[in-house]
Amino acid sequence: MSKTKKILALALSAAMALSLLAGCGGGGGKGGDSSTGSVYWLNFKPESDEALQEVAKMYTDKTGVPVKVVTAASGTYQQTLNSEMDKSNPPTLFIIGNQEAVKQWKDYALDLTGSDIAGQLTTDEYTLYDDAGRLVSISYCYESYGIIVNPDLVEQAGHKVEDIKNFDTLKAVAEDIHARSAELGFDAFTSSDMDDSSSWRFTGHMANLEYYYEQEGNVWTECPPSITGKYLDNFKNLYDLCINNSTVDPKELSVGGHDAGQEFKDGKAAFYVNGSWEYTNVSQAVPNATMIPYYCGVAGEEKAGLNVGTENYWAINAKASEADQKATMDFMMWCVTDPEASRKLVDTFGVMPYKQAAESTNAFLAAAEAYSAAGCYSMNAATNFQPNVNDYRAAMVSALNQYNADQSDANWELFRTAFVDGWAIQYNIANS
Repeated sequence: MSKTKKILALALSAAMALSLLAGCGGGGGKGGDSSTGSVYWLNFKPESDEALQEVAKMYTDKTGVPVKVVTAASGTYQQTLNSEMDKSNPPTLFIIGNQEAVKQWKDYALDLTGSDIAGQLTTDEYTLYDDAGRLVSISYCYESYGIIVNPDLVEQAGHKVEDIKNFDTLKAVAEDIHARSAELGFDAFTSSDMDDSSSWRFTGHMANLEYYYEQEGNVWTECPPSITGKYLDNFKNLYDLCINNSTVDPKELSVGGHDAGQEFKDGKAAFYVNGSWEYTNVSQAVPNATMIPYYCGVAGEEKAGLNVGTENYWAINAKASEADQKATMDFMMWCVTDPEASRKLVDTFGVMPYKQAAESTNAFLAAAEAYSAAGCYSMNAATNFQPNVNDYRAAMVSALNQYNADQSDANWELFRTAFVDGWAIQYNIANS
C-alpha cells in the first residue's frame, strides 16, 4: 500500500464538492448537493460494525451528512439485503460480493466506470463487471485466510511453526498437541461450530482449497455449471484434523455456542481457522500470531501460500436519488483518502486498495506477502463462485452435522453429494 497522505479536510471537502462525480457513469449520481442527501451503508462484516459506526459518526460530525450503518448478522447478508431493498429507504451503499451476485444485483448498481472512487484504486484485481462491461462493484478491502497460529503454544509443545510445511507436518504437530492437551493445558484447534456465526469458515473459506485445486491452473472467470470434487478428499484431510484434535467434541458442533476466537485469545488452542480480518481481534492477546496455508495433502503444497481474495465490494444503489448517490460517493472518497478515517478502517479491514489509504499493519496480510515473495502460489478465492451461496452452504452444513455426529463413510458421502451435486443443482436454479 502507498503511504498515507495528509490532506486537510477543508481542502478535500471543497475539491469533492466541485468534482467528485464528474466522471461517474451510469446516469445517476451526477450533480446534486450532498448536503441534501444521506448515506445508508448495509454492512457485510459484523466484526467491523463498531469501527464503522465510529467512522459514520465522524463523517456526520464533520459534514452534517447523515450516515447510517446497518450490519447484517453473520451469514444473513443476502436475506437482509433482499429485505432492505424492498423498503422505502433502501441502502445507498451495499455489497455485491461475487460474480454470481452481479447477476442478481447489476440493475441496482451504479456504473462506477471512470468515477473518482475507481480512480483511487491501486489495482483492478478486485473489481466486478456485469455482462455489459459496466463496473458495478469495487473492493474496499481484500483479505487473506488460512490457519492462524500461536507460535508460543507450538513451541511450548516442542515444535516450531517453520517446521510445518505440508499436511504431514501439520498433522504430526496437531495430533501430538491433542494427545498431550491435558498435560500442556491447551489443545491443537479451536472449535469448529456449524452455526451461522462459524460454519462459513469451513463451507466457504476452507472449501476454497478444493475449488482452487480443481481449477488446475485454469482460473475460473465465471461460475462453472458443475464441479467434480476431485480434491474433496484433501478437504476431508484438513477438516478431520480440525474437528478431531480440538477443544470441543465433534458431536457438539451442531449446537454452536462456542467462541473459537476467544478460545484462541485465551490460549486454549494453538490453531484457529480464520482470516486476516481477525488480526485486530487476536493480536492484543497473541501479538506474534501468524498464519499458515490450508495444508491438506496435495502434491507440491510445500509451495502453497495463503488464500487471497475478497467478498467485500462496494456498490452504489442506482435506484437511489441523485442526491443520495452523490452523498454516498462523497462518503466513500472520504473513507479512502482522509488519514484518520482510513486509518480506522484499515485497522478493522486489514488493508484498503486505495492510493491515499493508510498503510496496513496487519501481520496476517504480511504473511501472505511473505509467502508470495518466497515463490509460493497464492490461492485465489474461487469460493466466490459458489452458486446460490446460502442454499448451497446450508446443505453442506446439514451434511457436516450428520458427519460430525457419526464420522462414517456413508455420512461423508452425504457431504460429497451436497458439495458436488449440490453445486450443479444450485447452478441450475440460479440460471434457470
